[in-house]
Amino acid sequence: MAGGDVTVDQLKMAALRKVSGSARMILQVFLCVFAAAKSDEQVPLVAWASDGFVLSPVDPPAAGHTVSVDELESALNRALSTTPNNLLLFLQDKLSVDDFTMYGGVFGNKQDSVFQNLEAALLSSSSSLWLPSVSSSAAALVSTLLQNQIDAAPLFMTPDTLAQLRLNASVAALLVFRLPYSSGADMMSTKEVLSGNDEVVGQVLSIMKAQSVPYTAVFTALGPSRVIEEASPAVHTVWSRSLLQSRREEPSAPNPPVEFKEKGSTCILLWAETVVVSQYRSGKWERHDLTSKTFGKGVTPNLSGSSCNETHSRLVLNYEDVLDYRSFKLIFVMNRRHYKVSARHWFTMDRVQLEYDGKMASFNGSRHIYAPSEYSYRCESVSSSYFPQLSPHSDKDNANDWHISFEDFQVQGFNIAGNDFSYASDCASFFTPGIWMGLVTSLLMVLVLTYGLHMIMQLRTMDRFDDPKGPAISVPQTD
Repeated sequence: MAGGDVTVDQLKMAALRKVSGSARMILQVFLCVFAAAKSDEQVPLVAWASDGFVLSPVDPPAAGHTVSVDELESALNRALSTTPNNLLLFLQDKLSVDDFTMYGGVFGNKQDSVFQNLEAALLSSSSSLWLPSVSSSAAALVSTLLQNQIDAAPLFMTPDTLAQLRLNASVAALLVFRLPYSSGADMMSTKEVLSGNDEVVGQVLSIMKAQSVPYTAVFTALGPSRVIEEASPAVHTVWSRSLLQSRREEPSAPNPPVEFKEKGSTCILLWAETVVVSQYRSGKWERHDLTSKTFGKGVTPNLSGSSCNETHSRLVLNYEDVLDYRSFKLIFVMNRRHYKVSARHWFTMDRVQLEYDGKMASFNGSRHIYAPSEYSYRCESVSSSYFPQLSPHSDKDNANDWHISFEDFQVQGFNIAGNDFSYASDCASFFTPGIWMGLVTSLLMVLVLTYGLHMIMQLRTMDRFDDPKGPAISVPQTD
């Protein structure tokens, strides 16, 4: 939605209801969750109303109980009966109660909290609803549950586009704000990303206040950011401290790779543990994780535009609503050539392209991403930022404003037998840092031993020694 004001009559959104409860109950509920049962697929959900509105009361779930889809729908049906029709849904990629305890002001240290705007909104609200243990399958349907109540589709927004709207308190509106999450292994740490998300929350609430539009807000996530293996059943008071037990995530089966078929046979395979794109705009890097949209059970990415033959392979991943772009494509271009020096065929990743709303950013990977044509290529990390294997293809496009990052990356575009990767040609060189350290250490030890042997061999003994029973040795002196 570019330029000009847009009326809400064109949008038709969904509204949310809330449940009464003081802001201090938030902390108690959070700590109860820490002392509750397992949270393998649990995310917290918090909702609050603007000034002058009170959420209808809902019985809080028992400590350790996970709210199912039916229970969440019932709770929202009761809570939404007395709240404004303008709903703000802040939907983060991942979230757990641990994020509030680690980065928030749960124990009173609010100066270091990254949720200052969220906490201020909860403390100023006359009522709020906290569901600290909602199943991830239920949280993923929050937008759908709200949409079904008013029979209108949600509108994905940003603070900039929200400022262009003319909201009407009498018209139901569901405004969805997608927020990223970082595991700390990429360009931005988790604390920085959560702080940026809280700034988005503050900007949205400021715009709603400036327009004098009442609203109902909900903050939740699509999945958990971390897993707590076990906890004690004891329930602590609001300000008591509890020791956090060590966590250990159980290994899970890897997601299947992206598979493109031509004439019934697989000709391109792609897999990565994480896929992240970032764009620099408004003076900062905005990050979006594409992993959940690309890999996973039940995920079928749109591969329209892909093609393959004996010498050329092109894999196109089509996405929607990535960094506020309606159309977003991630394209991998591979070619197979015969090299006379090695007398064999090799394939190279010539380009990795980003196409977004008619614009393009292109990266060259042929210098680093290559393998024999009958092999697959694998690398622990492929990035355009740190130790880049992907370099801007041209200064004329927008590649310098983008970063691409793949973790545990593997791709094969030719000579695929069945639907499995062939033997992988790893990007790691033969002389790894560990091998170099061993060689240098061994060389130093050899040098020390050689020097010691040389010193021993240079030792000389005297030809004659003093005999206490015989005459003393006299050394003649000459002038």
